[in-house]
Amino acid sequence: MGEFDLIERYFKRPAHQAVLGVGDDCALLLPTPGMHLAVSSDMLVEGRHFVSTVDPERLGHKALAVNLSDLAACGAEPRAFTLALSLPRVDEAWLAGFSRGLLRLADAHGCELVGGDTTQGPLNICITVMGDVPPGDALLRHNAQVGDDIYISGTVGDARLALEVFRGTQSLDAAGLEQARLRMEQPTPRVALGLALRAVANAAIDISDGLLGDLGHILKRSRVGAQIDTHWLQSGSSFGDGQAAGITPLLAALPWNKRLEFALAGGDDYELCFTAPVNQREMVHAAAWESDTPVTRIGRITEASGLVLLDPQGQPITRRFASFDHFA
Repeated sequence: MGEFDLIERYFKRPAHQAVLGVGDDCALLLPTPGMHLAVSSDMLVEGRHFVSTVDPERLGHKALAVNLSDLAACGAEPRAFTLALSLPRVDEAWLAGFSRGLLRLADAHGCELVGGDTTQGPLNICITVMGDVPPGDALLRHNAQVGDDIYISGTVGDARLALEVFRGTQSLDAAGLEQARLRMEQPTPRVALGLALRAVANAAIDISDGLLGDLGHILKRSRVGAQIDTHWLQSGSSFGDGQAAGITPLLAALPWNKRLEFALAGGDDYELCFTAPVNQREMVHAAAWESDTPVTRIGRITEASGLVLLDPQGQPITRRFASFDHFA
């Protein structure tokens, strides 16, 4: 099967929103009147971002999900995407599964494939995604304010737990491994929550390289500090005001030090970390309810620079946590 037959069979579909989709030198998109266009790219490389044994359908899902997560963090509504795909060989069964997972998620979010490129080489997937956001409504990293609450969506740490099982440093039964592996290989982009947080949150970022590392980008861009209270990591406990716990029972079963490491620096969570004023707590909970996405309040923004971690007794944690670095 040649390059163009491959595109025709697995990736070409009729354009519904685009003026012109797959099959020409360029796609043509009609700008949405009164909207800013949010654009983001992410690359997944075999051996760096996923293992060779990953199910291709899950990989197709994840390849788009990590990009949709960026749109979610910006409060943008998905619109279209391009796919650049390098393959070591044409494997029709693999392509069928990959395209099925990719396009199923695309359809769920009304985000159509409008173009891209294919070539032969090491397995490498690069997606550029586009979305709409009203002027002034984008959630950005540089707008966290002193006194803001800090929240996370969903749960963190399970993807890192799955990775450590593959590395042989942790063990889980078959059901537990499948649960953790799903979080690593088939994350849920929090698009609905991102949309609901427009005009509610001050700043946001998606958690891809680890909670503390990604929160650090907000702190640096906003020129503020943060205090994180880790008692939400105690056996899945919460603040007691109707919030969800930010970890699953799988993570809660780990020793405290591992729980800290995996939840705070694990990466591959693709949840949202965001800040919002204290007087917006009811609106944050309403956004969580509207989007059917649990959120957990984990700390607050401070005027003093730096990030302070407190243990469940309120004492500083001096241990340092290293988030994922693509060049480390």
